[in-house]
Amino acid sequence: MPKFAADHKNIVVLQGCAVTAILGILKLEHNMNQSNRHHNHSSGLQLRSLVKSSGQLELSLVRMETPRPASDEVVVRVEAAPINPSDIGLLFGAADMTTAEQFGTKDQPVVTATVVAKFMNAMAGRIDHSMPVGNEGAGVVVEAGSSEAAQSLMGKTVAVVGGAMYSQYRCVKVDQCLVLPTGATAADGASCFVNPLTALGMVETMRLEGHAALVHTAAASNLGQMLNKICSKDEIALVNIVRKPEQEGLLRSIGAKYVCNASSPTFMDDLTQALVETGATLAFDATGGGKLAGQILTCMEAALNRNAKEYSRYGSTTHKQVYIYGGLDTGPTEFNRSFGMAWGIGGWLLFPFLLRIGSQAAQALRQRVTNELKTTFASRYAKEISMAEALQLDAIATYGLRATGVKYLINPNMAGVA
Repeated sequence: MPKFAADHKNIVVLQGCAVTAILGILKLEHNMNQSNRHHNHSSGLQLRSLVKSSGQLELSLVRMETPRPASDEVVVRVEAAPINPSDIGLLFGAADMTTAEQFGTKDQPVVTATVVAKFMNAMAGRIDHSMPVGNEGAGVVVEAGSSEAAQSLMGKTVAVVGGAMYSQYRCVKVDQCLVLPTGATAADGASCFVNPLTALGMVETMRLEGHAALVHTAAASNLGQMLNKICSKDEIALVNIVRKPEQEGLLRSIGAKYVCNASSPTFMDDLTQALVETGATLAFDATGGGKLAGQILTCMEAALNRNAKEYSRYGSTTHKQVYIYGGLDTGPTEFNRSFGMAWGIGGWLLFPFLLRIGSQAAQALRQRVTNELKTTFASRYAKEISMAEALQLDAIATYGLRATGVKYLINPNMAGVA
């Protein structure tokens, strides 16, 4: 064989070997990337709350394994989860947070506090059971099950309701996810379940039960602002009850017509007049404790009697209803029966309401939230914090107030988190 031909053959063989080697390296890198990709979210930190039989609350960050998704499940990298009042209730339980102490490290702090002894019986169902926290949140789907529905969510930003959202990774069913509109961030969609659906649920309850207008307490909250926007858009009269002049100013700045300040000496007269003008006979009370629910019923009765054509010792025959849906005031609910016999005080919760109206109606409400995510249902937060920062005593002292204007957003995957 001529020397040139032999050399050419050797070059071809060497080139073939090089190509094979390169392909092998690329395949190895691909497999390693796939392996690392799963490894990166095979476990993550989760914020957990534990009430011990010793009477002590313990809050900590625990590394938890992330389940591989079933065919109808996805894994979400959680990037935003709000601290709602309902979350605080589970987070702190019946602990007296003025006794809170912090231990551990900066990245993995541990907070302890003493549970009020007389409330330990109420904690019986959760004693010595470590519990995850966080009703809702949003993030990016990083792994999907084999079903078409699950695969269609891969890489998309979704909002999720399903608990345990103060987690870096969360494996959930596809039907627990709501795909956010193009351009919406996780922070935009973090609160698109609880507050928006609660506000819409209040309006739907009004319609279902035959009332014409609404009363809402703690009305300057994020939820209260959403409710004002809904009622304005749907042309429903809404009476707002607040506690501070600046809260009244905030609501009036977004178009609220009826705003009554519960700390004003003329509150009862102001509320009665607003009820005369609106005809509202249904109220949703976020405070729970104290005298406010009874005061609302009293003013409703007074407003109805303004136009009564004849006296009845049993009061107005029009039913007046107050639903308690929150517990900002943890004291007992107090009222004097000065509002006739046609009245009711009861509890109202979002998820039982959604079951009541059925999946089709509930989906229609969710679709409205999606359509108006950046307008009617936009949420504002005082601060975005990591899970470790959520266990700092100064942060707890602030968001633990559950006050208007200090709502915090947790980002479990905030940069710098281990």
